[in-house]
This record gives sequence, C-alpha cells and structure tokens, in this order.
Amino acid sequence: MQRLLVISNGIGEDSIGAEIVRRLPHSFTVHAYPTLGEGKAYRAACPVVGPRAHLPSEGSRVGQGTIRKDIAGGLFGTIWPALKFLRESRTAYDSFLVIGDFIGVGACWLAGIRNVVYLDVYHTGFGRPYSAIEKHIIKWTSSTVFCRSAGLAGQLAAMGVDARASGNVMMDTIPAAEYDVGRRRLKLQSVLLLPGSREATVANFALQIEALAQLPDEMKPDVFVAVADGINPEDMAKAAGLIHHGTASRERADAGRLSGRGLNVNLARGALKPLLDGTDLVLSQAGTATIQALGSGRPVLTFSRGSDRMKRFEEENLLFGEARQMVAADAGQLSEAVGRLLADPAEMARLGTVGRERIGGPGVIREIIGVLEQIAGKQPKASSLSASR
Repeated sequence: MQRLLVISNGIGEDSIGAEIVRRLPHSFTVHAYPTLGEGKAYRAACPVVGPRAHLPSEGSRVGQGTIRKDIAGGLFGTIWPALKFLRESRTAYDSFLVIGDFIGVGACWLAGIRNVVYLDVYHTGFGRPYSAIEKHIIKWTSSTVFCRSAGLAGQLAAMGVDARASGNVMMDTIPAAEYDVGRRRLKLQSVLLLPGSREATVANFALQIEALAQLPDEMKPDVFVAVADGINPEDMAKAAGLIHHGTASRERADAGRLSGRGLNVNLARGALKPLLDGTDLVLSQAGTATIQALGSGRPVLTFSRGSDRMKRFEEENLLFGEARQMVAADAGQLSEAVGRLLADPAEMARLGTVGRERIGGPGVIREIIGVLEQIAGKQPKASSLSASR
C-alpha cells in the first residue's frame, strides 16, 4: 500500500482533494490534511488528520482586511502546530499531494518535505506570474507541478521543473449527485444561485432572491440553488421572505424547496453538475463553483460590495473575461442584469463559449494519479503512521 498525504487549504481545495482521493486505486492508503476548517469534503473519502486553523476569513481573500482579521484571530498561532505536524509526517507517508496556492508548498519546504506533487489552483496565468522566490521554492520542493496555463508551466519548465498544463482540475471535480432538474422545470428558462459557503451565504442568497423577485412575472425563471454543507435552508428562507418546504423525493441531493414572491426555488446539495447542465444563467458569489460554472459554458453574474477587495475581482476577470459580469450589491442593478441576459439567449450562448474556452477542460486527474503512482513507487516505504493518529 502506498501512503499518501493530501494537503489542501480551503473549502474548494478540499472538494478537489476529496474527488481525487475517491478516484485513486485501492493501492493507496490516504489521509487528508485540510489546513483550514473542518475538511467536511473529506468525510466520506478518507480520514482527516493534523491540526487545523479556524480563521475569520475561512481562507477567502475576497474581502478587504482579511489578512489583518486573520492575524487578530490567531493566524500566527496556527503556523507552528502545522509545521510540527508536517515535520512528523515526513517519514509517515510515501508521497504528498498539495492542492491550493503557494502556502502549502512553502510549508512543505519549511518542514523538509520534498518530491511533492503540487496542484496549483490559484495562479491562472492571466494575472500575477510566479515570483522568483516562489519559483525556486517550488523547484526545491516539487517533483511535478500541474499549472492552469501553458505560460505558468513554461516558467517552471525553464528551471528544470516537470511542469504541466493539462487542463483545469476543477472541471474534473464538479459534484454530480443524483438530482433530476428536468422534472422540476416549469418555465422556459432557469437560473442557478451559488450564494457561497461562508458567513455571508445567507445574506448573498437574500439579495439574489430580491433581484429575481423584482423581475416581471412573465420573466421570472425557475430557480435552483446549490446549498453548501452547513447552511440551513430555513435560515435562507427566513432571510429571503420565502416559505421552506421539505423534500419531496428520495434523491440524496434533494434539500427541499422554497416558495413565495412569485418564485419556485429548488434546493440541492452536492449536485452542482446536474444543476449546471439544467440551467441557463448563474448568479454566483462562490469561488471554485464560479469557475466550474464558467467552464461548463454558463455565463455568470456576480455582485460586489464596498468591503470587497476589488483587486482580486479584477485579477480574476483577466481570466474570466466577459463570461463573468460584475454589478454592485444592489438588487435593482442585479435584477436588470438578469433580465437583460435572459432576454438575449444568443448573448448568453456567446458568453458561455467565452467561459468554456477561458477555463479549460477536464482530464487532469488521470495524469495526477499516474504521477502519484510513479512517485509513490520510487519512495522508501513509510515505517508507520503514528504521527498522523
């Protein structure tokens, strides 16, 4: 058995890691180290190990001042326990997979872990390139790096790193639980809401519903919502002035529905793929799910608040282009944007094509698993897993 530790640093990264784990051959024994939060995505995939940080930002850098708040919330106090655990893990595992931004690779470098397989889901190739120090630490730490663009891979390859641009792993990891969108459709058009997975989720949902409620009755679409784990549908209903109804099917993904204000709102958990396949337009405040929506050929509308860090949005839109459109956090403006797009299916199709081309396609996981098998086969067998218990 090859012993693998998957290190991820965020909710979206955890979901990617969990999907990779589920597809690994049985020759792997896998533990996951989600450095932020509870790592709920791994619950049905593999054991979770290591000390985890609980920070106010939950790893999101969308809002202004998140680093300052994290420092006040104990950021520095989480560093030493994480490094101590990673140092102890050096001989407990045969191979390591890091998913996320540079922080995970930097932590492995400090802990003395080498031959890491690094899946960079942060740099897009359209914004800031790798810095000199990032490139050198990646070279010293990583055996193989999976990048999101040929340009990024080329930077590392020029230094002798096995760097690959094989597609977008986020398109391999769209949750696909059973959920029949078609039989719930009543209107000609439908909208999918992705209100997010953090503390602003309920408020985001309420604003999205307010915007849809302002549409003329003849334009109101069917509404579907991807509900993140830990979000209570009753809280969502109360915030949006809707009535919550229980589930009416045996589908595990069915989270019930909401009604009122001229809207029929269907809720689902863990079924993003059928939701995307069955809807025309996406209103999203999510991170990873926004990228998956764009890569699936669905145009996205996102609103921004005055407290948001606009530089982050601007950098993202260098990649997303026209496919994701931004409006202020105002129900009237959002409603106008929704109505304009729903009234122009040809424009929605054009924007969907832009998004699909910009994001890239699936197929990366097969390569990642192949590399992990090669790396694990070359490593000395780990003597024990006592450090991870």
